[in-house]
Amino acid sequence: MLGQMMQMPLLISNLLVHAERHHGAGEIVSRRVEGDIHRQTYRDLARRSRQLAKAIAALGVQPGERVATLAWNTHRHMELYYAVSGQGAVLHTLNPRLHPDQLVWIAEHAEDQVLCFDMTFWPLIQAVASRLSTVKHFVAMTSATHMPTGEAAAKVPGLLCFEDLVAAQDDAYSWPSFDENTASSLCYTSGTTGNPKGVLYSHRSTILHAYAGALPDALNVSQRDCVLPVVPMFHVNAWSLPYLGCMTGCKLVFPGPGLDGKSLYELFEAEQVTMSAGVPTVWQGLLAFVEAGGLKFSTMRRTVIGGSACPPAMIRAFHEKYDVQVLHAWGMTEMSPLGTVCTLKNKHLAASQEERYAVMAKQGVAIFGVDMKIVDPEGHELPWGTEAGGDLLVRGPWIVASYFRGDGGDPLQDGWFPTGDVAKIDADGYMQITDRSKDVIKSGGEWIGSIDLENIAMAHPAVAMAACIAMPHPKWDERPLLVVVRKPGADVTREQLLAFYDGKIAKWWTPDDVVFVDAIPLGATGKMQKNKLREQMRGYALPTA
Repeated sequence: MLGQMMQMPLLISNLLVHAERHHGAGEIVSRRVEGDIHRQTYRDLARRSRQLAKAIAALGVQPGERVATLAWNTHRHMELYYAVSGQGAVLHTLNPRLHPDQLVWIAEHAEDQVLCFDMTFWPLIQAVASRLSTVKHFVAMTSATHMPTGEAAAKVPGLLCFEDLVAAQDDAYSWPSFDENTASSLCYTSGTTGNPKGVLYSHRSTILHAYAGALPDALNVSQRDCVLPVVPMFHVNAWSLPYLGCMTGCKLVFPGPGLDGKSLYELFEAEQVTMSAGVPTVWQGLLAFVEAGGLKFSTMRRTVIGGSACPPAMIRAFHEKYDVQVLHAWGMTEMSPLGTVCTLKNKHLAASQEERYAVMAKQGVAIFGVDMKIVDPEGHELPWGTEAGGDLLVRGPWIVASYFRGDGGDPLQDGWFPTGDVAKIDADGYMQITDRSKDVIKSGGEWIGSIDLENIAMAHPAVAMAACIAMPHPKWDERPLLVVVRKPGADVTREQLLAFYDGKIAKWWTPDDVVFVDAIPLGATGKMQKNKLREQMRGYALPTA
């Protein structure tokens, strides 16, 4: 027997209709590329998104075709999120930090029809425009006053002005209804090995992911919050925060291109931000600025940190110095991206602070909609609550079943997606990543987790960044090498750093050597690129004495 309930498709446009009707006066604040602070309401967002949807249709974009963005976190990017997906086309967020050749490859693979860009990336557009064979229109996300002119503009075919496109349309537009499994947006993996692969999200998966993300034990977003997404809107849909904005009616503050510590801190204070989200490398810059100036946070009380493991020293600094709760999170492009969030259970409230820190260092508990397990090399599931670690597999309604255009064949193992992470899960269901499978160091047949070694080094007051990689060893096969960037003006020696590990780990886990560098290569999403680091260190030989 079927239930007798209404059948209404879960569509991204529903979020916008809800926000206009129930949170119409809610604020959206943006620091724009033009330099000014722009303010609008959810009512304005809905109206302009309808105008933009009509403008995109007038350019000839058909349902299912891709509209690309090359843009920062701003109100215009937010309008594209809703206008493109809402009309049945696919929003394709390009990552401007990629190499131009990789950017061209992705845009060609996606067959993008229109490319909307912030003026920051005008030089990049000039460099690649002639190589983008499917793009018919390049839309500068600015007003007529700031449009490029002259010979350079003439060389970019189909160059249009975003604000002119919006102004040319009225807002008499009804969002179409269609199957909720229709594709809504497209993100490409970082492609650390081989070409990047596209992950094609649906309206249904996006809405379910947003529902779960807003839950109290997930990101805990409400109408009373002021949220500043530092995580870029070109990085896995900014972890769903643009959708949670319309779903909850929270105030949204978009930082635009200003992601340095000073710019972020000024926005936090001026707009009374209560919650933020981003990768550890961004928070390093913010904490350094706040610490140098002897500053405090007036209103910010929690931040979500993901993208790569958050060093325990950073969790402590936020909590002990600034009374900011860190929500450690984990996910992947293939997971939309949220998989786990580390919120404490009731029993932890009576535990000591040190015990709570030990829990907070883990990536957390699966949010509803995500199932996970760890397996041994033969694929047998391992029990939770033991020290046994294994390959982490996940499944759920917002987790990839296949890549765009079928690239790479079937990625699943018996219906589960292999994440490429090595993890363990405790008796309470808290998952902890111990390594990426390709980054695990195997010494004398035993595994050494590079993340543990990095976290200890990061706790040293003189260390700004640390990466641990496997290096060949004639006796042990592989041994850990610690690569360190010192903090400005700080000094620490190899011997002091190695001594810093005493008593914190098994003696044989201690790195064999330390190399000091000016910078560790970071990928387009702020993660350390250990493959590039290993390449840089290829000629280096560990001491064998």
